[in-house]
Amino acid sequence: QVQLVESGGGLVQTGGSLRLSCAASVSTLSMYSMGWFRQAPGKEREWVAAVSWSGANTYYADSAKGRFTISRDDAKNTVYLQMNSLKPDDTAVYYCAAPRAVGALSEARLKSGPYDYWGQGTQVTVSS
Repeated sequence: QVQLVESGGGLVQTGGSLRLSCAASVSTLSMYSMGWFRQAPGKEREWVAAVSWSGANTYYADSAKGRFTISRDDAKNTVYLQMNSLKPDDTAVYYCAAPRAVGALSEARLKSGPYDYWGQGTQVTVSS
């Protein structure tokens, strides 16, 4: 069982930056690919970004490309989402997640899931 805890959300003005962190309870985080998702009020949850188990590959939704960066520090069992040039449309609860499957997973698999382990989420609010 993998437990995930997000932090780093908050209120920021348009154009500002935030760095979200996702701390994992397992010492074997390096075996897992990781993803970030978000859910805005009244909308479905959407995939934002993913990083492969090795850290060599990163993938982004079109809405995140060029502004967000996903990274991992396996020594700290933590995955990050650096968010720059934030817009009001980025306002959402952000979740990190991990699939039960370990090792190499395809880009398609990381984009579509399934993801089996989820954090509780952290609120990001971008004011205009």
